[in-house]
Amino acid sequence: MRHGTRLADEHGTRPPDGHGAVADEGGPEADLAAALRTGPFHVALRSAIAARRLPLQRIRHHLATQGVHVGVTSLSYWQQGARRPQRAESLRAVRALEEILRLPEESLIRLLVQPSERGDRDRPAARSYRSLVEAADVLRSLLAELGAPVDGGLHTIGHHERVRIGALRELVGRDSQHIVRAHRDGVDRYVAIHYGDPGCAPDRVRVRALENCRTGRVRWHQGTGVMVAELLFDTRLRAGDTHLFGYGFDDGTAGAATEYVRGFTYAGGQYALQIRFDDRALPVRCHRFAQQSAAAPRGGRQELTLSGSHRSVHVVEPQVRAGILGIAWDWE
Repeated sequence: MRHGTRLADEHGTRPPDGHGAVADEGGPEADLAAALRTGPFHVALRSAIAARRLPLQRIRHHLATQGVHVGVTSLSYWQQGARRPQRAESLRAVRALEEILRLPEESLIRLLVQPSERGDRDRPAARSYRSLVEAADVLRSLLAELGAPVDGGLHTIGHHERVRIGALRELVGRDSQHIVRAHRDGVDRYVAIHYGDPGCAPDRVRVRALENCRTGRVRWHQGTGVMVAELLFDTRLRAGDTHLFGYGFDDGTAGAATEYVRGFTYAGGQYALQIRFDDRALPVRCHRFAQQSAAAPRGGRQELTLSGSHRSVHVVEPQVRAGILGIAWDWE
């Protein structure tokens, strides 16, 4: 799902506590402090620009010196609320703006991540945007170590994922049944990805090959909880061939889970996600959500009712789109 070291701004290095300028009792700094706490994003950005007294042309120049190219028109739209940064280059610009405008780290990004207008204002994100970006960097490195391209030569036709939440509210594990079709000759493996909850111990996570595959190389990164595992097929697929296989991850090494998220790089086939809870730890409410990207606001909220002796919820997407889909829940 990280950014490099933050640089000193044109006025000198950042304060050692990382909290930026201290707000006065009134005036632009007080307005800025309030906007950073409550949002929305465009109000916080406009307040920061006003407090730092930097014209948009000057901000555009500073962004360009960091290799980030955003036009004055886009900056103007962002601070007016007419548009919202969502593309990768735009999100890089927001990270750079935090430095240029001498703001606390993630103070603007979190306002893009938090879906305040969707009724989830008081629900903390399970992971910060920074952690998601770092995990993405780690994932690319681990895939490269396995020699696995982003496009593994397979299209998903169907994927049914069952997630188990334990009596201590932890993610105990998950099982997947996967149906794929090869779009080139010679494909003989699939690389499965597991992203444990914060605090997990990936070295203790167990990979299980359940059906029509066997476990190959496994790599993980301790700091982010990212694990990748090769699942080797018994045959080489030709273009057009389909393959059905099953696999799972046994985790249970982290604290209480509050959501499960699945990212899709490409649009694809059907996806079904089922979350099953232990009888001794049932949530008070659950809902489905979707995002265009990790920094985009959450939308598509739909309340879900526990079923199957009040122990599970599920969502089914007949045709997934690129982006993020998940189920979140509240314990109390």
